[in-house]
Amino acid sequence: MQPMVRVFGAALASSALILGSSSLAFAAPEGQPEYEVGAIDWKPCAEVPTVDCGFLTLPIDYAKPNGEKFQLAVSRRKANDQSKRIGAMVINPGGPGGSGVDFSFGADRYFSKDIVDKFDVIGFDPRGVARSAPIKCSGEVLERQPSEYPTTKAEFDKLVEFNKELRADCRKVSGAIFDHASTRDVANDIDSIRRALGEKKINYYGVSYGTIIGQHYAAQYGRNIRAMIIDSNMDHSLGTWKFVETEARGAEDVFNEWVKWSDRTPSSPFYGKDLRKIWKDLLAKADRGEVKDPQGNVITGQRLGAFVVSMGYGPAWKSFADFVATLVQGTPAPATAFAAGETFENPFAGIFCNDYNLRVSSWGEYQALYAMETRVAPNTRGSSLGHGATMGCAGFPKATNPQRPLNIKNAPKILMTNAKHDPATVYEWAVNAHRQSRDTTVFVTYEGWGHGVYDRSECTLKINDEYMVSLKLPRSGTTCAAVEPPAEASILSAKPKIAGPF
Repeated sequence: MQPMVRVFGAALASSALILGSSSLAFAAPEGQPEYEVGAIDWKPCAEVPTVDCGFLTLPIDYAKPNGEKFQLAVSRRKANDQSKRIGAMVINPGGPGGSGVDFSFGADRYFSKDIVDKFDVIGFDPRGVARSAPIKCSGEVLERQPSEYPTTKAEFDKLVEFNKELRADCRKVSGAIFDHASTRDVANDIDSIRRALGEKKINYYGVSYGTIIGQHYAAQYGRNIRAMIIDSNMDHSLGTWKFVETEARGAEDVFNEWVKWSDRTPSSPFYGKDLRKIWKDLLAKADRGEVKDPQGNVITGQRLGAFVVSMGYGPAWKSFADFVATLVQGTPAPATAFAAGETFENPFAGIFCNDYNLRVSSWGEYQALYAMETRVAPNTRGSSLGHGATMGCAGFPKATNPQRPLNIKNAPKILMTNAKHDPATVYEWAVNAHRQSRDTTVFVTYEGWGHGVYDRSECTLKINDEYMVSLKLPRSGTTCAAVEPPAEASILSAKPKIAGPF
C-alpha cells in the first residue's frame, strides 16, 4: 500500500428506512435544540464513479438548527465483501483543510484489503473545506502576506494588521461558516453523518489534525463509537509557549535524525563529512542573503528550517541531502503568484484559530517566544509549523473552541499511535494526550520516523487492522521497531497533500 496522505486528519449502504424518508429527528448535542437530519442522495462520484457521493444539509450553527444551513459533502466506498461487512468507518486526513472525500477515493491504496473488504469507508469534507462551504479569501489580500518572522516592532505590527485584514476578508467572502468551523462543530457533523446513515455506532480513523476531530467526537459522543484509531496526535491542551516549544523540539529532532542517517549511509552526499558544520555554514550564508532561488529571491535560514520539517514527513532523507548539496547553486522553485480578483480556498485560520487560542499580543512577547524557539532548535530556527500556525492567529479574537484537557468518559478503548520522530504532530503531544485519557486510550509507539503510522511496518499494520476488525488491542505502551524508509522517497512527496500543515 502507498500512503496517500500523511497529515498536523462517509457513507454506507443506506437502509430502506433512510432511503424512504426525507428527514429524521434526533436528539441534538447536549444543551442544544433538537434538529432534523435529512437523507443523503447518493450518486456516483464524478471523479471516481465506483464511490458514491452526496450532500447532507446541516445547520451552520447547531444552537440555531432552524437557521442558515450548508451542504456537507460526504462519500461512500462500499465494503468490497458485503457478506462480511462490519460497519461504517469515517475517515479524515488532517489539515486542517484536508478533504476526506478525496481521501476516500484512494482508500484502497491506503488501507489494507481487510479494511476495505469489511468496512464502508466514509469520507467527508469538514465544514469550511473543499466541497463543504469552503472558506475562501481574496487573492489580492493573500498576496500581501508579510513575513511571519518580523525583525522589528513595525514589522510585527504590520503582520498583526494583515491578519486582521485577512480575517475580515475571509469572513466577508465565506459567510457565516467562517465563525462556525471549529472542530467542536465538525464533531457534531460526524454524528449527523452517523444518524443519516442509520448507524447505531460508527468506526473512525483520523490522522494528524484528524486526531483532534476524533478526540472531540469521543469526548462528545463516545457512546456512539465502536472503534477509533487516532494516528499522529494533536494535543489540544497546550498554551502558546508549550505549543511552540514542543514543535521546535520536534523540528530539531528531525534534523538530528537526518544527520544520523547521513553518518550511517554511504549513498548520502555527506557521508564521512561533518554535516553539522556544513549545515551551520549554509545557515550563515542564508543569513547573509547569499542563498537564492532561480528568481533571485533570498532563501532565509527560517526557510531552510522549513525544508527540514517538510523532509521529515516521509522522511525523504536522500533526496533532501541531494537538494542541500546543490543549494549553493540555487535550485528551489519560485513561489506561484496570485491573479488579481481571484479567491482561494484558505481554511486554516478559520479552523485552527478557532480551535487554539494561541495569541502573541506584543512585540516583546514575540521576541521572547522566538528566542526560545531558536534556543531549542538552532538548526531549524524553531519549527516552521508551530511558528507559522501561531503567528497566523496573531490579532485574531479569542478562539471559540479553546484548548482544554482531553476528557473522554463514555467511549470504548481507543487506539492512539504516534511515530517517535514526527515533524508535525510531535511525539510529546501524543504522550501528553494519552496521559490525559489514560483510562480510555491504548498508546502504541512506532519507534521510527515520519508523519502517519498506520502502515509504517508489518507491526503497525497488524495492530491497527486487528483492532479495527476484531477490537483486539495490544497492551498500552507497546512499541513497533523502526523500519528504514526507502532511499528513493522524494522531498516533494513528503509534504502532506492537504491545505494545512497538520
